[in-house]
Amino acid sequence: MSSLHKSRIAEFQDVLGEPKIVLQKLRELCFSGIPFDGGLRCLCWKILLNYLPVEKALWSTLLKKQRELYSQFLKEMIIQPGIAKANLGVSREDVTLEDHPLNPNPDSRWNTYFKDNEVLLQIDKDVRRLYPDMAFFQRPTDYPCLLILDPQNEFETLRKRVEQTTLKSQTVARNRSGVTNVSSPLKTSAPNSLSEYEVLPNGCEAHWEVVERILFIYAKLNPGIAYVQGMNEIVGPLYYTFATDPNSDWKEHAEADTFFCFTNLMAEIRDNFIKSLDDSQCGITYKMEKVYSTLKEKDVELYLKLQEQNIKPQFFAFRWLTLLLSQEFLLPDVIRIWDSLFADDNRFDFLLLVCCAMLTLIRDQLLEGDFTLNMRLLQDYPISDVRLILKKAKELQDSK
Repeated sequence: MSSLHKSRIAEFQDVLGEPKIVLQKLRELCFSGIPFDGGLRCLCWKILLNYLPVEKALWSTLLKKQRELYSQFLKEMIIQPGIAKANLGVSREDVTLEDHPLNPNPDSRWNTYFKDNEVLLQIDKDVRRLYPDMAFFQRPTDYPCLLILDPQNEFETLRKRVEQTTLKSQTVARNRSGVTNVSSPLKTSAPNSLSEYEVLPNGCEAHWEVVERILFIYAKLNPGIAYVQGMNEIVGPLYYTFATDPNSDWKEHAEADTFFCFTNLMAEIRDNFIKSLDDSQCGITYKMEKVYSTLKEKDVELYLKLQEQNIKPQFFAFRWLTLLLSQEFLLPDVIRIWDSLFADDNRFDFLLLVCCAMLTLIRDQLLEGDFTLNMRLLQDYPISDVRLILKKAKELQDSK
């Protein structure tokens, strides 16, 4: 370990060692990248995403309360419906019309159960594709959810629900136009049937199953948005970071902590996933146009070239902005970009500058290329050095 790296770790430890953390100091440190050592990144992200307060004395009480709350969500939204489903048909004499699966009432619990299955199947399809070039999400977690996997429990788990549910393809096509219609070179195609995945023995669960549960609970608690394709790409890096924490006391609770950090992050970016808000000032169209207006201010020649070729920001910036660049780079590089994004006071203004930096760094190729060549460059971004991109984005920020 270099002396520079050691001194950076010491700086973080000093700031995090204070009884009341000075958030501005922490932001400044995190902006230049957070060391993984000692679980520093996991801890900093939890503070930057407003999960942990700056007063350290409050941490233990808050964490206990939040983790208990998450266990309650599991009981109410997965275990209890699973018990009801498992018990169906065991004793039929007491089944009322309200309890019957064929009850046509849209408010009946069974109607809700079947609608939930539609959402669950879409989530399942997407989480199995998470970073297929990495083995991590297919591996078993060291901390399977005992509430769910307790052999004494006989109820329908999410895994069983997926296996037993068959839906017509058109019922699970709820996605956001443009999020996944252009494949990334970093993502290889995933197997397309359940049987192609290694089945883990009873008592084990893969990391992707944990991510599935987080997204399902989120969808149940947020029916206005539920689940939209692409959310899996947001929760993936968060969960990976927390589930690889070198501190086992934190790592054990990666699922609950990821859920609350994801919920807080989604509170800031959820408008990107709501189609009806696309053209509002908080919607994705406005943000995409902002990338071009920033580019016009910083590099008018390049802006005019893209306009002349009728290359609209929707063709590439939709995915960049909606998914926080998680499909453009390898996971360690995405995590490094997120260090800076989460640390910036106006974190999503900085994201616009990162997108602008990505354009200016390939300006020579774009100025020389035709429409087809330029579209290929923008949809399969050629620069992999994220430090260079972040340095350029900071220069753009400082030149305002």
